[in-house]
Amino acid sequence: MIAIDHIDKDEAARYMGVREVPADNIAVLLERCEKRVLEVIRPNYVYREVALEPTDNGIRADGMNDLLTGSDIARHLTGCTKAVIFAATLSGEADKLIRQAAVTDVAESFAIDCLCSAAVEQVCDKAEEEIFVAINAPYRTWRFSPGYGDLPLGIQGSLLRMLNAQRRIGLTVTDSMLLIPSKSVTAIIGISDSPVARGKHGCGSCNMRENCAYRRGGNTCKMRT
Repeated sequence: MIAIDHIDKDEAARYMGVREVPADNIAVLLERCEKRVLEVIRPNYVYREVALEPTDNGIRADGMNDLLTGSDIARHLTGCTKAVIFAATLSGEADKLIRQAAVTDVAESFAIDCLCSAAVEQVCDKAEEEIFVAINAPYRTWRFSPGYGDLPLGIQGSLLRMLNAQRRIGLTVTDSMLLIPSKSVTAIIGISDSPVARGKHGCGSCNMRENCAYRRGGNTCKMRT
């Protein structure tokens, strides 16, 4: 279990498509909805440190049935002999709150949705901090998630099974590779004994660039360097 006591409302506003300082009515809406979100979410995460083995067809992560395939993840993990694979979620209560709000107030539901998107990134940040207090990792990469670049979403099931995520944090994946609860993230962080190159990341190498609501709002996602 992990705790957050506030949500970055500026970040949530950017998810809403607000490019400048939020107008007063938006700020008040986010302030009100933040309290509701913090009351119900139960952030949690699981992780596993795994050995990596390059093969002709992709990278084998110990414990995963599927290989990590694609040129982007290969570049991302260049020089890495290990990786941390983790999954984080706000819990199903976040999805429930979004649905409940949609019945009476669409604007409020949208604000809650965007606050939850900002919150799950904060949970990932805190999870990463905790993980690398427990694990000695002199050099590591930024987070790389399935569906980013040419790493297929199809590995989600294998990743979650390896983490036993359904039993441990209630996280599953649908046949269309959508995470349930929806306000959840899976990611791979490479670990190396020597400095790692800063790989290419950003909209240009993301499979979702043509359909990303965040990008349409004039922003970029919060991939860490």
